[in-house]
Amino acid sequence: MGLPTRFQKEVHTHLSRNPQQTDPPLNLNESFGSGKGKPYNHQQVQSHIREILAKYSNGFWVSKLPQIYRELYKQDLPSEALRDLETWTHICIVEKTCSSTSTELLLYPAKEQTNTSISSQILHSNSTTSPAETYPAQKRPPSNHLARSGSQSPLSPPSSSSSPSPPSSPAALSPELKQKLEELLVKYSSGLWAHALPKLFQDTYKTKLPGHVLENLDLLSDICTINYPMPDNPKRAILYRRSSAGGGEDENCSRRISSTSEEELRVRIEVQSSNHEVPPLQIPKEEYPSVLVMEATDTNTVILRYIGEGYSRAQDSMEDEMREFYCSDQSRQAPLSSPSSGQLVAVRAEEEEEILRAQICEVMSDKVKVYYVDHGFSEVINKTKVLELHKKFLKLPFQATKCKLAGLEPFCQELVVLKKFETMASGRILLAEILERGHTPLVVLYDTSQDDDVNINAACMKALHDNTLASPLQVNSAYMNVTVSSVCSDGTIYCQLPSRGLTMLNEILEKIENYFHTQVTSEFLVSRPFCGKGCLARYKGKWSRVEITNLHGSRVVDILFIDVGVHASVEVFELREIPPQFLRDLVSIPPQAVKCCLADLAVSVGSWSPDAVQWLREKVLNTSDCSIKVAKVDETKHWVYIHLFTDKNFHDPARCLNHQMAQSGLFKQHPDVFLTSHSPTKIPTNPFSTTTSSSSDSTSGSPASVPAKPHLRRTLSGPKGGGGNTTSTSQPGTPSSPSSFLQLPPLLDLPPVGHNMDVYVSVACHPGHFVLQSWRDMYKLVVLMGEMILYYNKTEEKPPKVEKNQIYAAKIENNWYRVLVKGVLTNGLVSVCELDYGKHELVSCGQLRTLIKEFRQLPFQGIHAQLAGVKQRQWSEEASIVFRNHVEKKPLVAQLEAVQEAENPWDRKLTVFLVDTSQEERDIWVHDIMAEFADEPSNEL
Repeated sequence: MGLPTRFQKEVHTHLSRNPQQTDPPLNLNESFGSGKGKPYNHQQVQSHIREILAKYSNGFWVSKLPQIYRELYKQDLPSEALRDLETWTHICIVEKTCSSTSTELLLYPAKEQTNTSISSQILHSNSTTSPAETYPAQKRPPSNHLARSGSQSPLSPPSSSSSPSPPSSPAALSPELKQKLEELLVKYSSGLWAHALPKLFQDTYKTKLPGHVLENLDLLSDICTINYPMPDNPKRAILYRRSSAGGGEDENCSRRISSTSEEELRVRIEVQSSNHEVPPLQIPKEEYPSVLVMEATDTNTVILRYIGEGYSRAQDSMEDEMREFYCSDQSRQAPLSSPSSGQLVAVRAEEEEEILRAQICEVMSDKVKVYYVDHGFSEVINKTKVLELHKKFLKLPFQATKCKLAGLEPFCQELVVLKKFETMASGRILLAEILERGHTPLVVLYDTSQDDDVNINAACMKALHDNTLASPLQVNSAYMNVTVSSVCSDGTIYCQLPSRGLTMLNEILEKIENYFHTQVTSEFLVSRPFCGKGCLARYKGKWSRVEITNLHGSRVVDILFIDVGVHASVEVFELREIPPQFLRDLVSIPPQAVKCCLADLAVSVGSWSPDAVQWLREKVLNTSDCSIKVAKVDETKHWVYIHLFTDKNFHDPARCLNHQMAQSGLFKQHPDVFLTSHSPTKIPTNPFSTTTSSSSDSTSGSPASVPAKPHLRRTLSGPKGGGGNTTSTSQPGTPSSPSSFLQLPPLLDLPPVGHNMDVYVSVACHPGHFVLQSWRDMYKLVVLMGEMILYYNKTEEKPPKVEKNQIYAAKIENNWYRVLVKGVLTNGLVSVCELDYGKHELVSCGQLRTLIKEFRQLPFQGIHAQLAGVKQRQWSEEASIVFRNHVEKKPLVAQLEAVQEAENPWDRKLTVFLVDTSQEERDIWVHDIMAEFADEPSNEL
């Protein structure tokens, strides 16, 4: 099954918090030399060194400190800090060895320093020892690694070492304040911007956060770790809670009356734990595995099977083997003499030829009730069909397992929910998004068989709607006192019609507003966002219902205010859970925003010009006494075609806004420019709250949660095999400025020629052209893209004049990218290249925005490259496919062979050897693989 576009979270897979390590060894003689050092943030560096020494309390060589520091904090240790180490006696002890050379200094924690937890970067990796001393188990160290670092292993501090008492520290936080801050941090396991704390603290505890907390973040060091993604701006810090609390979700809910016995349910759900000889079923590694849904006693216990290699295919192979095993020998078909409850058996199915694994639930006089452990259902069968199960069929884990549907926990037993789930999911192959991996995975199910993906969890929640609380829409009917709540940039209109549901909604939201004003609400922070989740966010200063429509990492989400039809992008800390006492009543009210479009217009939705959108907004958004007349109801698109009036005179066609727009020239000014423009509405002003307005970074995005990159081997022997033609080396330098009206970012730093760098291949066409992304500082791209989403989705501006070979921000599939315009087409589309990823796309001119200065500071992360060690040629399609399969979307080690500079940074090209170091046994040099195609007929370039 193909993965839908909406599920391709490329930011997650492309980025990592671990940087490359290509710098040469530090010259400590120079670092400790005399002279005035450059200014740096002493407090930040001291805090980081405290954390490093707390983890490696037995001490280590000072020469290792820059490497460890860079590994953990993704920034270089200021060389001036090395000279200052000896003066920081309250933090560390610097001791010389008997050789008395400065390169053999040892570093120990000060005796008074208390042990603290490891940094957030260590928490995100599986390594339990220093990254400078070892590699994770999945990556074997290079052959010369031990020779290089064996003499630099950590040593225990000598007994004679001592240090003076530390200087007085800043005033400590009160235990009550620490507890409150920890309650906030526990909700955000992927990190929380420090600048978000004041408003979050105020909303939650109804009191101001003491100002000195943000001025001295080290006060929080015992409850959280602090990361600075932008070293030049210490106020832009990310806080991570040091330890995560255990415990699962509350699964207590009244059980639905069912014919399934408690004993059978126990056997069916916990059958794996009662049979230690059968290995447990492992959850698939992929984030979106395909599953076959069997049945659900409630939404907290959905029985399913995983589809794919190692699961359904392994089961099919085993059952074929079982059929051959039992049918080939008549003696093996003898019924089991004395079956007992809980016993694992083989069962001859109704088809007689099928042999299935099962467990006995209940033994009767001449029948037994069995549960088929691979298929997830029970059956009463004759005892003669029960056979002894051979031990060789116990190697495969039982394939029937259970999951829990996210968001439906409070309604796990509702009959309408279960009926909806039965209709939409039972017996079907669906896509499962795994939100939480545990004994019972928490999932969101999607039906991807239609043109539009269907969120099963959200559809089951909608089954709880009371449709009598919405105004029925009938063709040729007129409605007065209508409020137009939103006019989208594509021409879609959202209207609120008077109804009993709207009155109830306003009453409940007012109660929630009062409740949040009087209660401590830390438990209502949203810690696990997912698509389709319903919660609350601020709109025009009031809490309103929203549905999460898309996730950008783990900190920024797209939302829809379902009762007004406004789309927005916010940070997760701005969301709140619906209090339980209001949840049932609020869920029963259908969305009060009716999606409409104007009837009888020659220009369809999606083709509107900005002038037409602005004209309509000025006419209707501030008018609360509109009228509509329904022309058509499109059930498939869930649209209503209407004639819109700004007063109650819906009998006069001349007063219809549809007629006025059709007679105007609003749709003739920009022909064919805004085709395919389907971006969601963004209101001109920002009615929903963001971070604290007093902060200069109030609109900045939170960091996305990215998986830790495995350590890649950095010490490689030279390329194996014959080296092909390589280009001449040009030393990196600053290119001349292109003819662009925008200031270009600085060039991405590269290691010296002949050195290694960790890379990710985002795009691979053939060995002569592919795009690399360096792991170094790639976490900054996560921050940048989050900030671009929040900025551009909260501002409504006209698209700029588009010119070829200029850089812009472009909206592509719900994300904003930095792009270069390669060509402008006559139909209103432009060809662009994503400068951070190397992909080429066609987008509408209406999806481009000016790339502001703040988003032009980070170097473009996409680097064009060609493979070294092979002759460049016109590669065959077969060779190109082999190359793509080995390198595309994979982390590799690149050995830099040559740099070809150019006038523009996007024309810069590298020649590199690519090495796959993921295997335990050996390194795989990609040019050796491509050498197999050396003899194929082709034209050399």
